[in-house]
Amino acid sequence: MHWSLTTRYKILLEINNAVIANTSKEGFFKALSGELRKHFYFDRLSIFLYDEDKQSLSHFTSAEGIQPDGFAVQERALASGAVANMVIQSRKPIVIDDLSKYSNHKSIGAMVKAGLKSTMAFPLIVQNRILGTLHLSFKRTPSYLSELSELFLDVSKQIAIAVGNMISYSQLLKDKQNLEREKKYLMSTSEDYQPTNFLYVSTAMKEIMQLVESVAEIDVSILITGETGTGKDFIARYIHLISHRKDHLFIKVNCPALTATLFESELFGHVKGAFTGADTNRTGRFELADKGTLFLDEIAELPASLKAKLLQVLQEHKFDRVGDSRPVKANFRLISATNRNLSELIKTGAFRQDLLYRLNIFHIHVPPLRERKEDIVYLMNEINKLQAKEMNRPLPKYTESAINFLCDYHWPGNVRELKNLIKRLVILKPGDVITISDLENLVGNYEQLEAKPRDRVVNYAKSEYQCIERALIESRGVVGGSNGAATLLGIPKSTLQYRLKKHGIKPSDYI
Repeated sequence: MHWSLTTRYKILLEINNAVIANTSKEGFFKALSGELRKHFYFDRLSIFLYDEDKQSLSHFTSAEGIQPDGFAVQERALASGAVANMVIQSRKPIVIDDLSKYSNHKSIGAMVKAGLKSTMAFPLIVQNRILGTLHLSFKRTPSYLSELSELFLDVSKQIAIAVGNMISYSQLLKDKQNLEREKKYLMSTSEDYQPTNFLYVSTAMKEIMQLVESVAEIDVSILITGETGTGKDFIARYIHLISHRKDHLFIKVNCPALTATLFESELFGHVKGAFTGADTNRTGRFELADKGTLFLDEIAELPASLKAKLLQVLQEHKFDRVGDSRPVKANFRLISATNRNLSELIKTGAFRQDLLYRLNIFHIHVPPLRERKEDIVYLMNEINKLQAKEMNRPLPKYTESAINFLCDYHWPGNVRELKNLIKRLVILKPGDVITISDLENLVGNYEQLEAKPRDRVVNYAKSEYQCIERALIESRGVVGGSNGAATLLGIPKSTLQYRLKKHGIKPSDYI
């Protein structure tokens, strides 16, 4: 059969018009197959995608026509004797008019066994990158096989562009879905931090919140200090929610959890193939915070070797993803928090003074609960109502002596400790009258954790649940590591994990 230039152009145009409107792989392949069948017959049509890193082939979509044994596997290693391997290695078309001559090769033997007589395969190349291969196979060899292969030199180039666009579209769609899921998750974590859920009546907290509201609209770095459990995280999210950045992401980075090996990948992101295990591109925390707020929690616990890298990014607001030399810019509002005295850490060389200057343009200090006693009764009543409603249990009632006891207690775990105490009482004593003895049995055990780590082991055995809970309050839900609950208790991490499971305690409740 002979195709004139006009006929060849017409075939190419019709193929292009048939497949151009399809955004799904299945729709594209079906349209391609239907159009090809209008002009010539074939017994098998397939497109394989090539993964250079894995040295493997996978189906673009299900092949049409005869299915040789073993070809239905969705992904398989690239065999040395396979037709696709010949095409990929040579980057040139392969035409075999008699497959039986090569039937000693496993894949070709399977084609012969399935009744196929001849085949031709073409590389799908876009911008010098081989995406995969296009195959047409026949039960009887066409007399015009040579002319058909010449035509398919042009057809394969057109299909390569379409497949490349399809792959890019699929990847963009996947990335978009991943980002939407990530954004939905990140936004949902802020639901408990709505301004109406931040409870206080004390003069000290009113003055602090006035400062918060005055600085929220100004894009300056903020350092929030205060003891564990005072609400630093809450205030950071509150600033974000009342700022002009509220419609974008609030990205929290737990600095103690960052290690040197994960630092750059976690914060800056990486490109596919940057290192072993980097199978896909990853967007880092700094980039996710673009147009939003970046919250560096417990900044003092960041390993010293990483502080210099962090300072450079904070100064320039740009960075390189791991494995990529193109700089990425991010416009984020920086908020940091710590329960440590950074000035004292600077004196001992444990913190960089230039980093503090970058973090501390505006300073907010949250006083401990024991210094704002007016908030204790109000918080107790409000948390009591909220927890009882959430658990659908009757409200516990407190005697006057119990209330006085709570007001006099020094609350080392601050608001978080108060909240967890009230929550336990709602669970254990729904609708009961809470007396001072009930509170002494619970609150008194927290004092045990003021002892040295070795002493804590003994105390831990006496009041296991309370000690674990207090340790999780201090560690912000971190189980292992130098500042984790296991270290505070002086026990192995594996032992604590067993006890957590035994008591049904979730560390995530104490973050």
